[in-house]
This record gives sequence, C-alpha cells and structure tokens, in this order.
Amino acid sequence: MTTQITQDNKLKKLIVVGDRILIKPTTPNERTASGLYLPPGVQEKEKVQWGYVMKTGPGYVLPVPAEDDDAWKPQEEKVKYIPLQAKEGDLAIFHVGASTEIQYQDEKYFIVPQSAILMLEREEEL
Repeated sequence: MTTQITQDNKLKKLIVVGDRILIKPTTPNERTASGLYLPPGVQEKEKVQWGYVMKTGPGYVLPVPAEDDDAWKPQEEKVKYIPLQAKEGDLAIFHVGASTEIQYQDEKYFIVPQSAILMLEREEEL
C-alpha cells in the first residue's frame, strides 16, 4: 500500500515542541524597488524573513502545583500550556538570527521561538 505524499500530510509526523513555530519561508523578492536584481548572498544576510506558519508547538509550559489530595484528577492535568499567538496559515515576519534553519523532505524551513516573531498577518474568516 503506497501513501501519496501531499502538502497536507507531509508534515503530519512532525511535532513542534514548546513555544516553537515551524515556518516555511516565502520566496525572497529578487529585485529591489528600483528594479536591481539582488544576488542570493545579499538576500541571505537579511535580518528579518517572511514565511508561513506550518505548525506550532503547544505553547509555554505553565506548571500546576502538585497536590496529593487530588488523586481523582487525570494525569493530563498535571501540565498546562499558555497557547501561542501564531496559528497555522499565518504569515509571519521573524528575526532570522534567533531561528534555526532545517531541511525536511527537500524543503527549507525555519524553527522559530515565538519571541523572535515580530508580526503576524492573519486572514480572518468573514
């Protein structure tokens, strides 16, 4: 049985940890506003980058005080998370210096902590 790899399910196996976000960079603009072509080396030295949020981690860990008298509570309630602002599909502008570049299935991605995201653009559903 062969599974067809699509954009939707190729990242399904990945689990992003903590306050990190997986971002697929957009194609950099190869021209300046005046029409000059920029070589790849110049584009790579940019301090900020644009990209789409592909996956997010659960958020910041918020430990719950351990109380022995709450034995009836399920184990899942021992750790809580403060959710991240970024959501899948957002366009993010992030600081490249704080990110880690990775290759996964021949695609370039960045793993970025939420603190390195400068701004998000989200298409609100009407």
